[in-house]
Amino acid sequence: MQGAYLIGIVVMLVSWLVGQQLRSRFAKYSKTPLSNGMSGKEIAERMLSDHGIADVRVISVPGQLTDHYNPANRTVNLSEAVYGNRNAAAAAVAAHEVGHAVQHATAYQWLTMRSKLVPVVSVASNLVQWVLLGGILLINVFPQLLLIGIILFAATTLFSVITLPVEYDASNRALAWMKKNGVVTTGELAMSTDALKWAARTYLVAAIGSIGTLVYYVMMYTNRRD
Repeated sequence: MQGAYLIGIVVMLVSWLVGQQLRSRFAKYSKTPLSNGMSGKEIAERMLSDHGIADVRVISVPGQLTDHYNPANRTVNLSEAVYGNRNAAAAAVAAHEVGHAVQHATAYQWLTMRSKLVPVVSVASNLVQWVLLGGILLINVFPQLLLIGIILFAATTLFSVITLPVEYDASNRALAWMKKNGVVTTGELAMSTDALKWAARTYLVAAIGSIGTLVYYVMMYTNRRD
């Protein structure tokens, strides 16, 4: 159990460092006005239009870095700092979220796979910590419980791994569209690229941490059997 705690502490530390870099980059690039004067909302709507997507709405949601695409009601949800602002950071985030809408419209295989896992992961994430705890406490009398916990945790780990290509692809679509259509200058594109790179790293750290923790629990179960 101590090994899992150690992995968790390391992952939290690295996640915090990456998060700090992400917030620092967005704060810096939020001070750079877009030369075209477009807001995050306008960027999103133009990218949707350029891809022939007419059934997706762009709406504002409260919070910071709360931006996301909701495939259930087909909405691109932009935080207040992105929705109405006209800077390089807002442009990057808005285009990235529309990238997910484009994935949905084109049935991007990794997004489809992740969507199918959502119900499973929703159940697994609610149960996994308690099942793992019980499995560790009862490992000498009921090791099968730990195995069940490992299977549940594996589902959440798989979800984290599948999220990586989904996020990276959305960023690549966003940057390619901005470059192709001249939405941003060369300097602004470099800022957008850097901002999205750090955003993607948060998902990468989470996936690596989840894999490491999964391996630890598997080793615990395997050693018990030996």
